[in-house]
Amino acid sequence: MPHRQGISLLDELTRLATLPLERAETLPAGAYTSEEFYRLEREHIFRSDWLCAGHVNQVARPGDYLRTDVLGEPVVITRDEDGILHALSRVCRHRFMDVLPPETTPEQGSLKRLTCPYHTWTYRLNGEYAGRLAGAPLMNKVDFDRGACRLPRHRLEVWNGLIMICADPDAPPLDPQLAGLTAKLAAYGLPELVVAYTEAWQGVAANWKVALENGSENYHHMGSHAATLDPVLPGRDTVVDDCDGRWFTMYTPFAVDALDAPAQDAAGAAGRLIPGLSTRELSGMTIAGVFPHLVMALLPDSVTLARWIPTGPATHDAHFTVLVPSDAPATPEFGAYLEASRQQLKTIQEEDVVAIRGVQRGLATDPGPSGGRFSHLERPLWQFQHYLADRLGQHSRLP
Repeated sequence: MPHRQGISLLDELTRLATLPLERAETLPAGAYTSEEFYRLEREHIFRSDWLCAGHVNQVARPGDYLRTDVLGEPVVITRDEDGILHALSRVCRHRFMDVLPPETTPEQGSLKRLTCPYHTWTYRLNGEYAGRLAGAPLMNKVDFDRGACRLPRHRLEVWNGLIMICADPDAPPLDPQLAGLTAKLAAYGLPELVVAYTEAWQGVAANWKVALENGSENYHHMGSHAATLDPVLPGRDTVVDDCDGRWFTMYTPFAVDALDAPAQDAAGAAGRLIPGLSTRELSGMTIAGVFPHLVMALLPDSVTLARWIPTGPATHDAHFTVLVPSDAPATPEFGAYLEASRQQLKTIQEEDVVAIRGVQRGLATDPGPSGGRFSHLERPLWQFQHYLADRLGQHSRLP
């Protein structure tokens, strides 16, 4: 049995969340493998909390759209003629076809209306009518109320330039929950940055929490990234901030021999500096996380958004969005910078995937309690347990 005999997973989660950091330990294996635990997470986290769908630059102009599955269902983000963003279901109200199937449509683009490719039902995107049926051919001979036919809408907030959506109409607003983090990130000017590129790894063979936890600590730099990140950003030098709630921050200074080139990232490619950064911000990397699934790596020349979206108890999709200053794409050196940045992300993610999949294989062996302790550098994982306990602890019992 992967947890203490006779104790449910939720009871064990509640117990772990009461421990001080000095005695904290990892969750029982069942929290990463159980189908029932995964169903609770889908209902009470991914269907009930605020999730990041992308950056406002991806839907910058009226008519722009961004396809996302972050809620565990097909959703499209649109911007209307008044500049207002909407989060609409992509599921056609006729026979439930995805109106923007990834097999035939790009992830983002521009359009005047949503047209289902199955039977060409069309939906409006303008203002208060966003999502309302505009056309349904050959439906005049049946009893059909066109005016009542509309794509469901989800709540949407823009926080620091990030598009945050929520399927729960009763969830508290997000912005007040992140006021402290907003202040910490103000210098980076996230709303003014632009998307340099996006990358995704589909179907990674590990529970989403394994990936989130890996991305929420730099303790593993000395292991997984010993030849790549650690020589530039030594994990042992990381300072984790003493914070609480649904967000965390930490800071890692560049290694001494890298301080003469503070705009240099771990791939060695110099980019255009984000204007207005302090000496400290120019001399290292800040990691900021927003539970449940968003971690940001903030460097002097870029900000990388990492999001992990569960696709099953033991699989997830990993999405990365790299932001740069708005004037960077016009510089002569941007092409080389972009190529180096992509290669860096690929290298780091491939190293992380080895660790993430390896942890999941260990969890699948149904091990007993870990008997270990979190390092002080793993404080965000301890904090994440508090978040999970708050979200899941009061719900139906698990064996």
